[in-house]
Amino acid sequence: MNRITLLAQRLPKRPRNVLVVALSAAFSAFVGVASTPAQAFSAMVSPPRFELRAKPGETLREVLEISHADSSPGGYRFATADWTFAADGTVAFSESLATNSCRPWVAIERRTANLPPNGRMKFRVEITVPAGTPASECRFALLVQGDDQVVRSGALPVPVAGRIGVIFYVSVAGAAPKLAITPNGTQVIDNVSAPLLKVTNTGDAHGRIGGVLSGVDAKGQKFELVPTGLPILAGETRVVPLMPNAVGGGAANPTLPLRVTGKLEWGDTTTALDHEFGGESK
Repeated sequence: MNRITLLAQRLPKRPRNVLVVALSAAFSAFVGVASTPAQAFSAMVSPPRFELRAKPGETLREVLEISHADSSPGGYRFATADWTFAADGTVAFSESLATNSCRPWVAIERRTANLPPNGRMKFRVEITVPAGTPASECRFALLVQGDDQVVRSGALPVPVAGRIGVIFYVSVAGAAPKLAITPNGTQVIDNVSAPLLKVTNTGDAHGRIGGVLSGVDAKGQKFELVPTGLPILAGETRVVPLMPNAVGGGAANPTLPLRVTGKLEWGDTTTALDHEFGGESK
């Protein structure tokens, strides 16, 4: 096994004319089910997200699997990155070390790897939390990037690289979310009127809300509503849609107002919801 390399070391800068394909797996890493591999270009990575707990002074050792789903050999590069999550749901990765980044705690097994056709490999990540670290959350991404491929934009050949960001969250010393949830009107999303929740996190770790709610619209049609699994980071307020699915195969778009009842869950906490969305101004 190759010597573990500290992540504080950086890869050489990429040429400016290299186009990096949008991180199609990034959103899955935030909201996807961990048992479903994230996929982009010729690689699949599983799991796409790690949510871990650690004590100060403890070392965590985690393993992910990379599958090269192509009939030709493939080369890959690995690096860590800090990341931000914008209000519109877009994710930005940066290999520059952010203020208060925990990436110096992290080591990876290798910087590059070559896989045979349809090959697989285990990839090891080690996280050592310094002794005396207060309650907080360590967040970083492992970037898995394929070798450049040349495509043409008109007559101009352009190198293109696909990339997957695997998200790591490490709750240190019992850090936990503390969420406050309030109704926040409705919004048309993909031609569907979706109720919105405003979620504020005053804790010291990220949280997600889950649960299956019941809804009845102005025509008496019944719906099941599920919150999108967006992370709400510590100190952040985010609007989370409740996406409706018609019970019994009726119209997918409820007629407002829509009465929504049920229980929302985050961690070990349950919060009851009983609200008429779309009728707030009446």
